[in-house]
Amino acid sequence: MKVSKIIKNFFGHLSTINEHRFLVMKHCFRVGLYKQGLTHDLSKYSPTEFIPGVKYFQGDRSPNNAQREHEGYSSAWLHHKGRNRHHYEYWIDYSSKKDTPELVGMKMPLKYVIEMFCDRVAASMIYQKEKYTDSSALEYYENGRGKILIHPETDALIHHLLKYLSEHGLDQTIHYIITEIKE
Repeated sequence: MKVSKIIKNFFGHLSTINEHRFLVMKHCFRVGLYKQGLTHDLSKYSPTEFIPGVKYFQGDRSPNNAQREHEGYSSAWLHHKGRNRHHYEYWIDYSSKKDTPELVGMKMPLKYVIEMFCDRVAASMIYQKEKYTDSSALEYYENGRGKILIHPETDALIHHLLKYLSEHGLDQTIHYIITEIKE
């Protein structure tokens, strides 16, 4: 990779992370999740995540997908999802049922589902730019829904929030989360 491309990718990736974190922080603050807003995705600055992010930066989608396509897996994603509780993948564990070795999704605590909502909205805004609509995050989620390992109650809640967003807009959804979901 040429030095000029590395520099461009470095600053492009850093800018994307910073913009994303700022938007998530803004949304988290609006729903009263101050600590989560401040600490959201700090692992993205670690060398394990940041270096592949620079190498595979494209600007219009996650570099994790590009790394996965090129290498067969994403070391950055494996590191990230194991350290950030707002990802449903963090909550995958073996079933507690006796003699059942299958992996299942554990129910996520409410505060992490709300942070996941903020994360998905911000990611859609960052990657879709002017094409973003209040239905973007719902459409992305529904595209993979049914193929993911997530607890049914967690799935139902995140889907409900994203659907509410698509029907009522961000301001009303934030109000709804504060007055109806968190209470």
